Amino acid sequence: MSKKEVKTNAMRILDRLKISYTYRTYECNEFSDGIQTADQLGLKHERVFKTIVTTGKSGGHYVFVIPIEAEIDFKKAAKAVGEKSLEMLPLRELTPVTGYVRGGCTSIGMKKKYPTVIQESARAFEQIYVSGGKIGMQLSLAPEDLKKAADAEFGDVIRIADYYGG
Repeated sequence: MSKKEVKTNAMRILDRLKISYTYRTYECNEFSDGIQTADQLGLKHERVFKTIVTTGKSGGHYVFVIPIEAEIDFKKAAKAVGEKSLEMLPLRELTPVTGYVRGGCTSIGMKKKYPTVIQESARAFEQIYVSGGKIGMQLSLAPEDLKKAADAEFGDVIRIADYYGG
């Protein structure tokens, strides 16, 4: 008897939108960062993206999808979403706000639609990897398809000097 394929909310949304994707699962019992995940799966770091959730001065929430080795530039990110300033969403609020847990958070299918910005460098790749909506799962899809599924925009929201070694 075959094991039933477990679909995450993000996968169901991609299926409903008829967006092509593949997924990979890996052993993981607790949070591991994107770099550990990429190394475990043998993926190139520049193609693996992490999801960051922030809170603006106005109280609104904003989502940013950036390369795993990059750091968010809060000034650029705030400007991209029309906020005066941003700060990281406290970890204890992640699940109540997004419906996802740390290490399994994805920009697709959060509890509510939040303004989402994907780092523009994603467009350089045919496929990128993002969390599949639970710990131990990565989705591979085209950046334009992620943009569509997450109702996102592309923008420059990372600290370039740190990311590119400048």
